[in-house]
Amino acid sequence: MPNVLAFPGAEKAVALAGAVAQRAVLDDPAEWTGFSRPVVGREGWWESYLSINGMYCAACSLTVEQALCGLPGVDGVQVNGAAATARLLWQAGVSRPSAWVDALQRAGYGALPAGDMLSAAPRLQAQRLLLWRWLVAGFCMMQVMMYATPAYVAAPGEITPDMQALLRWASWVLTLPVLLFSCTPFFSSALRDLRHWRIGMDVPVALGILIAFGASSAATFDSSSSWATEVWYDSVTMFVFFLLSGRLLEQRLRERTAGSLEALMRRLPDSVERQGAAGGFERVAVRRLLAGDLIRVLPGEVIPADGQVTAGESRVDEALLTGESTPLLRAAGNAVIAGSHNLTGMLLVRVGCAGRDTRYAAMVALMEQASVQKPALAQIADRIASPFLLGVLLASAAAAAWWWPHDPAHAIGVAVAVLIVTCPCALSLATPAATLAAAGALARRGVMVRRLQAFEACAAVDTVVFDKTGTLTDDRMKVVRVFAPVGVDASAMGVLAAALARQSLHPLSRAIADSYAAGEVLVTGVEEVAGGGVQARVSLADGGASRQMLLGSAAFCGFPAAARQSEGPQVHLADTQHWLASFELDEGLRPDAAAAARALLAQDYRVELLSGDQQGAVTRLGARVGIAHCFGEHSPEDKLAHVRQLQQEGHRVLMVGDGMNDGPVLACADVSIAMGQAVPLAQAKSDFVVLGGQLSAVPALLQLARRTRSVVRQNLAWAALYNAVCVPLAIAGLMPPWLAGLGMAGSSLLVVLNSARLSRTRAGG
Repeated sequence: MPNVLAFPGAEKAVALAGAVAQRAVLDDPAEWTGFSRPVVGREGWWESYLSINGMYCAACSLTVEQALCGLPGVDGVQVNGAAATARLLWQAGVSRPSAWVDALQRAGYGALPAGDMLSAAPRLQAQRLLLWRWLVAGFCMMQVMMYATPAYVAAPGEITPDMQALLRWASWVLTLPVLLFSCTPFFSSALRDLRHWRIGMDVPVALGILIAFGASSAATFDSSSSWATEVWYDSVTMFVFFLLSGRLLEQRLRERTAGSLEALMRRLPDSVERQGAAGGFERVAVRRLLAGDLIRVLPGEVIPADGQVTAGESRVDEALLTGESTPLLRAAGNAVIAGSHNLTGMLLVRVGCAGRDTRYAAMVALMEQASVQKPALAQIADRIASPFLLGVLLASAAAAAWWWPHDPAHAIGVAVAVLIVTCPCALSLATPAATLAAAGALARRGVMVRRLQAFEACAAVDTVVFDKTGTLTDDRMKVVRVFAPVGVDASAMGVLAAALARQSLHPLSRAIADSYAAGEVLVTGVEEVAGGGVQARVSLADGGASRQMLLGSAAFCGFPAAARQSEGPQVHLADTQHWLASFELDEGLRPDAAAAARALLAQDYRVELLSGDQQGAVTRLGARVGIAHCFGEHSPEDKLAHVRQLQQEGHRVLMVGDGMNDGPVLACADVSIAMGQAVPLAQAKSDFVVLGGQLSAVPALLQLARRTRSVVRQNLAWAALYNAVCVPLAIAGLMPPWLAGLGMAGSSLLVVLNSARLSRTRAGG
């Protein structure tokens, strides 16, 4: 059989066939379900996420959207240039994933499933390649600057023409590697843009480099020409080095600011040990797990599914998922969640939910959806990028035409400076860099951002409205106050009352039992009276005398006078002769509810409590938290009308809720927050989700939103000021090309570094 690879072009044909086959594999439902999920409420529709390769500027986002939106069966596309990801809504049977990849390749981009762990390999290769381009540009720049120095410092006539020609030729040779290797990203991106009749940010950059190098080469080859008085090899190499430095640091900072998001989305392991039919454990792919499987999670591994521990004991770190910084003890009978980190011991876990059904998958879905969205200011920057760049080209041409009659060499330098200095990189990075950095800081605190646009609205909020049940309170009653006769130890009576309460399933009994630790108390002869209470003989374990004790209503205990004026329920403790204690109960507050309310009031927010519960219970709970504006007996329609009334009065409202009936008001509010245990409808209508349920995240979020708005304004002001100062200087011929390159790269870097301050924020911790 002949060797097919021996024929000319055979290797290329085989590689092409392999690439086509790899794309065709994506059309298999078993594969595309790994990076896609069905759209709720739209039968046959899916949403998928792609990692896009080759995106360098804001104009690329529009190009990718245009390439995908025109495909049959694709209903919507959202692209985030900062995260290099795209979200597609498409109809199975009409559209195919392989068609997306083909369309993107025709537009000059590559794509991989965002859920594929192999997508990290080409990104790592691109990072190494960018580093090599930067190193080559830096080395050549230093050598060219060394050859250019005599021309700057020597007196007129001190350098002979032969020596000057030699220095120029040496600089030309050293500039070639920069032009052919280090400048490849700029040239390929600019060529792709021009081929598709659009103007991206790399077009003026590439033109500036080519014009400067071409004019310098002409001056080097023909020293008698009219523009042979000046060469710009040092400006070209310096500009490329500065530009690559900015992109390299931007790449590193982007990874850092989005690190928390990517860490969560890529947290699950590839495989896990699952018990087989024979009783032994074998390693299988995580995607093959099903509900009911028994898995073994070793120390140091990440738990791949939601489930319940059946054997073993370990400390589990859930910080990235719930915001709880302290590792939690998990033993037989405790629940564990996918994405948490097993630290100390081996655990056997019975899988309850796997794959898309886990709480982890729901969090990833929220984060992926948010990561492809663009704030309104970023959308405006994308729309004005192409017209702005067209204006840059026209301004450069006009400046060159103006200076050409006076000095052709100087005219070329002015044109190059205008092309370089006006590149709007800082403007396009101003908003997305800040919002992504803030989203990363919130993710480390356990707050998921569903809409990046919400940061802008969140910074303008002046009123915070809390739902009561499930938001400020948990789902259990608690003892809030204890009354006892003079000389009676209230704590000791609490232990005795808890021993009696554990004999009953009444909710008030359970609340008392949960409020006190179990003591060494022996309870016998238990008798429960419906609607009254429980009675039994109680004795201490040290052998003390037993006595008959009663726990229940004041009438049941035989001491009606013990009842006190209170709007909350009371439970009383007595023996056959004396009243011993009274326990006042109320809904249990979240531990940080009062602190969160105080922090909001200290930041000058109007804080309100809105609930469907009775007005007395709402007012009483508001007093415990420190909220003065309390509104009870509000139906879902009443809540909606209340928030709309606040908005009509000019207030910007943040709503915090968790229940099914909070869906409409969460959707109506300017900004909405759902607690981590909220029902899916409440989470779907919210802008932020607090995974661990910490109310302290609310004032922290508002504070970070204000800081984000301030940073965005600083970035935009700097970008506007930079262009307002530098463009006239470049047109007037007062800014040489090397200084223009330094200014452009420095302005972009300043924007990224300023935004990176938000990623170091502890989010109000």
